[in-house]
Amino acid sequence: MNKRVLTFGEPMGLFIAEEEAPVEDVKHYTMSLAGAEFNVAVGLTRLGYQVGYLTKLGHDPFGKAIEAGMRHVGIDTSMTIYSEDHQTGFMLKSKTEKGDPDTFYFRKNSAASTISIQDVEKIDLSQWDALHASGILPATSDTAHEASRYLLKKAKAAGIPIFFDPNLRPALWKDQETMIAAINELCFMADYVLPGIKEGEILCGTRNPDEIADFYLSKGVKCVVVKVGADGAIAYQGGRKYAVPSYQHGPIVDTVGAGDGFAVGVESGLLEGLSLPEAVQRGNAIGTIQIMNVSDNEGLPTREQLMTFMKDTPLAVPEGVKA
Repeated sequence: MNKRVLTFGEPMGLFIAEEEAPVEDVKHYTMSLAGAEFNVAVGLTRLGYQVGYLTKLGHDPFGKAIEAGMRHVGIDTSMTIYSEDHQTGFMLKSKTEKGDPDTFYFRKNSAASTISIQDVEKIDLSQWDALHASGILPATSDTAHEASRYLLKKAKAAGIPIFFDPNLRPALWKDQETMIAAINELCFMADYVLPGIKEGEILCGTRNPDEIADFYLSKGVKCVVVKVGADGAIAYQGGRKYAVPSYQHGPIVDTVGAGDGFAVGVESGLLEGLSLPEAVQRGNAIGTIQIMNVSDNEGLPTREQLMTFMKDTPLAVPEGVKA
């Protein structure tokens, strides 16, 4: 696979609880690595893509572990910057068999939050086939927001496909109004926008997938794929609509990272020339695999594992969603 994808965000250290209890009562954790864009980078690399990760780390154990982890997976770390004055962020995640786990972030004034235009202005985008970004890094600081806007504008001017996942983190923003304006501005710069229903309700004022898609398509976005939970996803492009069901699955272990896995599938499929419904089907497959694994990214499949899952696993076709 000779396609090259540039990702841009904040990786973090991750402590996953080993027992079900309020986080403050947990005695044992397993350390791993996390971060939405990091998950996407891992997923694309496992499918054979050459992936670069533009980020900033601290000179600390988390930073060292993250760089070592990226090298181990095969992610290009040549654009990994180190801060002399700030530490790498980390997070705690609870264990639960029902619903979403509790997550607690320790990322204020992190190394990645200090990313600025000066850190990205010399990036040569001509060597990349696509850019993946999300709404998380822009939420961490004004300079990170400015750098995100700058990089997306630069990619847009260069004609490089931009995939954008809103990945809303309201707690990181000053207020919801600021968040909505900032995220939508970035969405409007992208070619492909991948919101969930709940995100659409916040950003567009509606839970109706058609209305969410129309909101972004009317602003010049090329394609919108709305994630609708267990029902799969609905994709919109060129005046056409595709409802794509998800897959049957075993016990849900952890829902964190499912959206990142979905992005991996959609982006890789489109970059490989699959039709939009086929690419979304791949996204649904990786998202389903991810919810059956405890780590944010360790369950992301190789190409062989993905093809086997898609061949052997029946589709789940809930009422109202047609393949």
